[in-house]
Amino acid sequence: MDAAATASPHRARYRRILAFASRQLIELWWFELVLPRLGLTRLAARNRVRRLQRLAERFHVLAVDLGGLMIKVGQFLSSRLDVLPPEVTAELADLQDEVPAVPFEKIRALAEAELGVALERAYAWVDETALAAASLGQVHRARLSARDAVDTGLANVVIKVQRPGIDEIVAVDLAALRRVAGWLKRVRIVSDRVDAPALVEEFAQTSIDEIDYLHEAANAERFRENFAGSDRVDAPEIVWERTTRRVLTLSDVTAIKINDTAALHRAGIDPAAVAQGFAEVMFDQVFSHGFVHGDPHPGNVFVTPIGDTGRWRFTFIDFGMMAEVPASLRDGLRTFLIAVTSRDNRGLVVAAQQIGVLLPSADTVELERALAALFARFGGMGFAELAQVDPREFSDFAAEFGGLVRTLPVQLPENMLLLFRAVSLTSGLCSNLDPSFNVWDAAEPYAARLIRDESGNILQEFARQGAETLGVTWRLPQRIDDVISRVNDGTVSFDTSRLDRRLDVLIRIGRRAVAAVLFAGLLIGGAVLVDANPTLGTVLIACSGLPLLYALFSGLRRR
Repeated sequence: MDAAATASPHRARYRRILAFASRQLIELWWFELVLPRLGLTRLAARNRVRRLQRLAERFHVLAVDLGGLMIKVGQFLSSRLDVLPPEVTAELADLQDEVPAVPFEKIRALAEAELGVALERAYAWVDETALAAASLGQVHRARLSARDAVDTGLANVVIKVQRPGIDEIVAVDLAALRRVAGWLKRVRIVSDRVDAPALVEEFAQTSIDEIDYLHEAANAERFRENFAGSDRVDAPEIVWERTTRRVLTLSDVTAIKINDTAALHRAGIDPAAVAQGFAEVMFDQVFSHGFVHGDPHPGNVFVTPIGDTGRWRFTFIDFGMMAEVPASLRDGLRTFLIAVTSRDNRGLVVAAQQIGVLLPSADTVELERALAALFARFGGMGFAELAQVDPREFSDFAAEFGGLVRTLPVQLPENMLLLFRAVSLTSGLCSNLDPSFNVWDAAEPYAARLIRDESGNILQEFARQGAETLGVTWRLPQRIDDVISRVNDGTVSFDTSRLDRRLDVLIRIGRRAVAAVLFAGLLIGGAVLVDANPTLGTVLIACSGLPLLYALFSGLRRR
């Protein structure tokens, strides 16, 4: 166990997390493994949804009571609509809004210790009422001194201060999560689907990065550089002179929260256009920059009007969680997007294997058939249209293909946790802004552009290969003429001694193999006939010795 988890009062916190996890795992083991093996599958399935709902409620209470990383775990689970029923995700969805603020005097003490000066000297004014409180830190409005304002070109700023003692709490929570992951690794229905220890390590690295505000500041600057010159996306500027590992000072960019539809209407901004634009911006982050905001919930994205022009832009904040998308993964996601928008079931399977979600051992024939049926019936529908589909159709589809999907060898690849969260939050946010939002409308133009880009790359590759072929063809007559001239001059020779030796070896091996087969045939035949015809059987057994001797000693004789 981690040293931080052994120190009081953290020991009680560590034990409480493990006790909660062990109780839930015992319940899962009983209902999902024991009862089905006893032939009581119906009994196990009878109240499954309600059981999961109660589990989510109990975890909700635990997370709010403990705070720290437990809040983050709940937030991540609330975005996993792909594996958890809506009753669970809905129960955990509002965890981000239930974190009480730390008293300002504790925030003041930590900030002054980090900055090395009194807060009144570091800033001209600081609002003692928290602007926002999160599980790992909280934010206060402030104003820079006149001198700092001249140096930075900024006046109004916000200060993000880490919660006191959060380092120790994070260490305890991670130690508990690692222990739980070790338990899950021994549960086959879990280990077949996901590498729980690897998932926890990825979550751990994300959490450690998130409480390092120097890391967040560097992320914010990189994000700003990616969209430099863009009139659609902005991010706050960093005041490095007032930034440390536990205190972050940045320009105040507060504007209209992206999900505040009433404020958007008052500003003359169409929420449907915001939904469409937000989806496109997230696509840009994935496919153009490979650097994606991993926590785009409504509190981290503003819609900022640009003067009286009627135009607006997105302003992102909180860059503690960013998803890196390497080139190999980006290629797989590009293939995935093109396959989905073109309803290509085979291409979708290839993309899933390329990304690493679907293992190569999967039976893709049946999966392709299921995807073809899915595209034929539900392809191209938006969320509003899907909501109007008869639930019995979904039930029939699930009954036909549900077993196949559950038996597929799928896994959650490493480095995909934040990206999955970003995609899930983006989808939910766009649907809330515009109930008729259709993800296909946003994806298809983007996919068409990707296809054009791919076509351009293919043409360039063809052109390169064509140039090489043309060069070889151009030089070929001269090379043939040189070879013919050397043959005529008698300067060309061929050394076949090595080839002859290899042929001799192969011939000897073949002869010995035939001798071995002949020996086995004569011996078995003689043994079978010895009772019915002792004379013939004995002769065959005796003759079998000749090919045996050849097979054994021909190699020795050669050596």
